[in-house]
Amino acid sequence: MPQEFPTSSFCVHDMMTHKEETMSEHLSDNASSPQKIGVREFRGNLTAYLRQVRQGSTILVTSHDQVVAELHPPAPSYRPRRQPGALRGRIRMSEDFDQTPPDVLESMERNL
Repeated sequence: MPQEFPTSSFCVHDMMTHKEETMSEHLSDNASSPQKIGVREFRGNLTAYLRQVRQGSTILVTSHDQVVAELHPPAPSYRPRRQPGALRGRIRMSEDFDQTPPDVLESMERNL
């Protein structure tokens, strides 16, 4: 159960439980090497661990001392740079591409 504090000293950090503080310290201490956590611990603090992954940490989720999942930030997506003019000469437009077909014109002029 979180401790209650007087309103005058209210702070988000004060509302953390001892377990959350311990987990937070554990996460910040091992930022360079993968962290091993159990499935229950991960499930109970999912949001906090996902936040750490978003910030660049790697987390190994274990069950009975066996790694069952590895969480890490996704690799940056590779999009080739756009080459202006790369399709020059390959695209052809018909002579009447900018003319509206007569049946479409009729349907737009018709009273509804």
